[in-house]
Amino acid sequence: MGVVALSPQARAEAIDAMADGRELDVLVIGGGVVGTGSALDAATRGLTTGLLEARDFASGTSSRSSKLIHGGLRYLEMLDFRLVHEALQERGLLLQRLAPHLVKPVPFLYPLQHRWWERFYAGAGVALYDGMAVSSGLGAGLPIHRHLTRRGAMRLVPSLKKSALVGALQYYDAQVDDARHTMELARTAASYGALVANRVKVTGFLRQGERVTGVQAKDLESGRTFEVRAKQVVNATGVWTDDTQALVGERGQYHVRASKGIHLVVPKDRIQSSTGMILRTEKSVLFIIPWGRHWLIGTTDTDWHLDKAHPAATSKDIEYLLDHVNAVLTTPLTREDVEGVYAGLRPLLAGESESTSKLSREHVVAHAAPGLVVVAGGKYTTYRVMAKDAIDAAADALDGRVPRSVTKNIPLVGADGYQALWNQRHLIAQRSGLHVARIEHLLNRYGALVNEVLELVAEDPSLGEQLPGTQDYLKAEIVYGAKAEGARHLDDILARRTRISIEAWDRGVGAAEAAARLIAPILGWDEATIEREVSVYLKRVQSERDSQDQPDDESADKVRLEAPDIVSPI
Repeated sequence: MGVVALSPQARAEAIDAMADGRELDVLVIGGGVVGTGSALDAATRGLTTGLLEARDFASGTSSRSSKLIHGGLRYLEMLDFRLVHEALQERGLLLQRLAPHLVKPVPFLYPLQHRWWERFYAGAGVALYDGMAVSSGLGAGLPIHRHLTRRGAMRLVPSLKKSALVGALQYYDAQVDDARHTMELARTAASYGALVANRVKVTGFLRQGERVTGVQAKDLESGRTFEVRAKQVVNATGVWTDDTQALVGERGQYHVRASKGIHLVVPKDRIQSSTGMILRTEKSVLFIIPWGRHWLIGTTDTDWHLDKAHPAATSKDIEYLLDHVNAVLTTPLTREDVEGVYAGLRPLLAGESESTSKLSREHVVAHAAPGLVVVAGGKYTTYRVMAKDAIDAAADALDGRVPRSVTKNIPLVGADGYQALWNQRHLIAQRSGLHVARIEHLLNRYGALVNEVLELVAEDPSLGEQLPGTQDYLKAEIVYGAKAEGARHLDDILARRTRISIEAWDRGVGAAEAAARLIAPILGWDEATIEREVSVYLKRVQSERDSQDQPDDESADKVRLEAPDIVSPI
């Protein structure tokens, strides 16, 4: 397999191929982790496959998660052993085989607040968690849990209040840059022959009688409208599932509810700790997750009925997280310590419970109408299983014998050869002239594709310089995002190809113009387009900041929507 670039030209060719009237075997709607995973699953079974995303890859839920790949310890407490076992298997696959360059082990400390019984109760749960991982055959590479005294725990986390614990457990899970992982799924699917296009909106369905035979679509970049014909269409639109179903006049057999979760980003030096933490709350759990030079703190879990594209964090949400984390810290965090905030929506299967924290994280797959498969629910970690089940359902309706899923053995682009290049990182640094820390950063973002980024630096040494307004990103990464990773707008670069929009104190304002000018030649922007892209991004940042001062969801949503959405020069 040759690695295909998600270049502007490749996007145009994919749209032309989908619009030429030939019938695809499978068309997937939705470029989140489940949609891109479904496209990869279909393409690697030998099915002709298309993938359409209305905005950018991972622009919804899949770029706004807790960025954890985990079995879900709290689901053990709910006795949902099957879900935990399945998720632990997927965690092992991602760590060891599918995406070792993007998925990394991360330790968590669980403070104990009661003597004897809690250590036995929680310890038994974590021991079962580790045992299930080992029994899956994919538990290698992660240390097993250990018990700690109060003193031992405080050596790992000096910032903990002595009164916050009587002892602790430490266990391991994994984390991922969710937006990059989703984009690489799309790129891997394209490398296996899938026709992939973002910024293409499905506006309706084609039908013959009751049967769905394709979609009507609009290229939001050019204004072109066209039809895509397919034997099977897969609706993988997450929190938009009901909206997409409404286009075909079918409600389906279930409904999806959106649950809002927000995360805070704070500098690493605000919490003195060598490990992440997991804390119990009255509703669920709270994570403090190491993230490069930062900590991620989250999450909330509240019903959301407003704009799905731009969920807004409120002042109340932020204070909720600060209050809970400050309950265990010797030096409290304040609003001034928060450098970034992001809000995302979980697609939960609606049930009888009024509390979103109790709704199912299981997924369902169904033929909502002949020719239309719907996949909904689930969690990020089990995206591959969801994708497999969706394509299994589509395959059952196709003529002929369709091979079984092989994605368990399909590494993402950048995975093959990553370990060898990691071992050679000092040599790569010497050859490239970059510091070894820069090479490590690049390897953990691009894996074996690091050489493509370094080729840009070799051709233009100025691209080896740091992007103004950032600490961690090179100019070459901005160029590469537009040239090979499907970015179409400045927001795509600053929010998803990099994480500048949540990691920088000014949320990317200082980097915006420099980044826009780097990608302008690739995307054919003139001076007016550069100014418009920068202006839209700055207004987005300001509206998000303003919304985070609002007391409730309704007022925060109203303020957030005052910023213009991305509009292409049609």
